[in-house]
Amino acid sequence: MPAPLAAGAAVAGWRLLRPLGAGAQSQVWLARQDDAFAALKLQPLPAGPGQAAAAEAFLRAASLARGLHHPAIVAVWDAGVAGDDGTLAWLAMEPVPGSDLQRYTREPRLLPEPVVLRVLQRVAAGLAHAHAQGVLHRDLKPANVIVNWADDAVRIVDFGLARGLGPGHTVTGVVPGTPAYMAPEQLAGAEPDARADLYALGAMAFELLAGRRPHEAGTMGELLRRVAQEPAPDLLQLRPGITPALAALVARLLSRSRAGRPADAAAVADELAALP
Repeated sequence: MPAPLAAGAAVAGWRLLRPLGAGAQSQVWLARQDDAFAALKLQPLPAGPGQAAAAEAFLRAASLARGLHHPAIVAVWDAGVAGDDGTLAWLAMEPVPGSDLQRYTREPRLLPEPVVLRVLQRVAAGLAHAHAQGVLHRDLKPANVIVNWADDAVRIVDFGLARGLGPGHTVTGVVPGTPAYMAPEQLAGAEPDARADLYALGAMAFELLAGRRPHEAGTMGELLRRVAQEPAPDLLQLRPGITPALAALVARLLSRSRAGRPADAAAVADELAALP
């Protein structure tokens, strides 16, 4: 971070209360402004010639995220750049209770199939809303989905890599996604479309059901090779007893070819809702 952050520090009028989590490039704090509370995402911007472009990219992504209003998407309220040198970007989001899905991707915490189905259906519905507004997520993964079992709520978070559909609208700062969940064409540098988010949905579904990622490797180079050249393992072999139609849908979502994947998140949500 551009300056040490601690509870009690002020950022753009928000008072930091306690940390909620951290990623490779950002921190999220519970923050308060008057009587309002927010989950405040703080991300350093590179100093130097690329600073203005990185700030513009962050704010453009925030603007896209602010236009999304759906029960399965965490609301983004405001964003800006703070600090004397303008190297701290901030994003104020709706604070939501719960835990991310990462904790349910390994034994002994794997979820029952009906619960996984319900979670995936809601995530697909949230993606369908975003895609209808012309917005891709580009970094969908278990760590970016919050579940609150008490309220039966499922929320997609962190549209910080969001971009508009169509060429020339990239708004990411540095990292284009998380490789283990990225579609082959994303990894190859091709222009992504909605089917890239659906590949990520398939990778997340596979991990929730099988307790492992579709492609695993000890090095980045080997991971890229496997994603590009090898089909995902058969879910029915890894978790016998799951519904064959669900395994088949996940396999379609994980198709190495864009043409082999469903093209529409709303149709995927409907298909998931129709499964027993």
